[in-house]
Amino acid sequence: MIKRDIIEKLVSWKNNKKRKPLILTGVRQCGKTSSILEFGNLFFKDVAYINFEETPEAGDIFEYNFDTDRILDALGSLILNKKITVGSTLLVFDEIQVCPKAITSLKYFCEKKRDLHLIAAGSLLGVALRSNEVSFPVGKVDRLRMFPLSFREFVVADGGEKYITGLEKYDKSAELPGLFTTPLEDYLKKYYIVGGMPEVVQDWIDNHDFDSVEKIQNNIIRDYSDDLVKHAPKDELQNLRAILDCMPEQLAKENNKFIFSRVKQGARAKELETSVQWLIDAGLVHKLDKVEKPEIPLSSTADAEYFKLYFSDIGLMRCKAGIYYKTILEESDLYQKFKGAMAENYVLCELIKQELPAWFWRSGNTAELDLISEYHGEIIPIEVKAADNTMAKSYRQFAKKYSPPVGFKFSLKNIGKNMVENTETYSLPLYLVYRICEYM
Repeated sequence: MIKRDIIEKLVSWKNNKKRKPLILTGVRQCGKTSSILEFGNLFFKDVAYINFEETPEAGDIFEYNFDTDRILDALGSLILNKKITVGSTLLVFDEIQVCPKAITSLKYFCEKKRDLHLIAAGSLLGVALRSNEVSFPVGKVDRLRMFPLSFREFVVADGGEKYITGLEKYDKSAELPGLFTTPLEDYLKKYYIVGGMPEVVQDWIDNHDFDSVEKIQNNIIRDYSDDLVKHAPKDELQNLRAILDCMPEQLAKENNKFIFSRVKQGARAKELETSVQWLIDAGLVHKLDKVEKPEIPLSSTADAEYFKLYFSDIGLMRCKAGIYYKTILEESDLYQKFKGAMAENYVLCELIKQELPAWFWRSGNTAELDLISEYHGEIIPIEVKAADNTMAKSYRQFAKKYSPPVGFKFSLKNIGKNMVENTETYSLPLYLVYRICEYM
């Protein structure tokens, strides 16, 4: 499963005359390696691929010095048995976090071999970059972050591109006919179940079998657990597993603030905050900090000690929570409480994929708004409802107090627009989160 948008961004990087070595990050199994290799096969005469985890001896080449000519010659003659030609070869350093000096070498490739097309990737690169062992080449690399497939990408991959392109012909403020609402709501349910991990999506496209999907998702979750054993600090391992295991339960709570004592009895922030950060750096979870008094930039007023944790993929969240796929398809009444958490997790992931930063707003114990974002110097309030109820007292309080120019209510209700206090408010279906920037 190759992501078109990543290929397009890689092509843009290739054609940039001021191009630097590229670091591609992203959670494990989101398709980084397959996308890079597909890009290389399409646009280069040759691909020189080195995986430092599978070929640890390649790391020895970087121990001597950072002479780029020597490194290229040694990699070509000793590891790959072929010549690496600047201009026509794509050089790939995969699982580069295994070799910290290879990360450092990117600085020298930037300075001495700017014409070389070099991409570095790694599933736990985010963790490695925080390590004191790595001398990161600040200002000497381009960076690109990769995510699981978005809802839009999932629909297109599953044969529903006609709905995505068809929407573009309608007035964005007009209600949509059932010709769109019915199939897109159906796709949203499927996306909640399948999620966006490429291997899972490909299996769904090939077989359309939810049981098969769940087997692969369980395998990915087990792979993540194996990664913890292999790469995480030994003294953090128990905490990391406990955090992941308790996340569904914490998200199901009405006030789904992350509470450390629910991870293990008597636990305090100091005991677990390092583990939380490790999971964030690994791309496994997204952290949503509280903002009580919003000011631009929102990051300056965020309370990093009062937060919520969400999964980086909605399908893995469902699988980890043990929600049977028929429960979602049939909209069981027993699923209503967790349905809200699913919707919030979904919307957050969609915002992050569009590079929209996110926080949540809480005013003492009187009001809480699911999400707030920042766009072109404006604060954007966002309310999320799992069904078609758009009554939102906290949204109105926020609009009255801070008068943002535009805001959003996402639910299963059709498109609408009205004024809430002095805020122009769009009511949009959940399946249109990917278009949010068009309304701002």
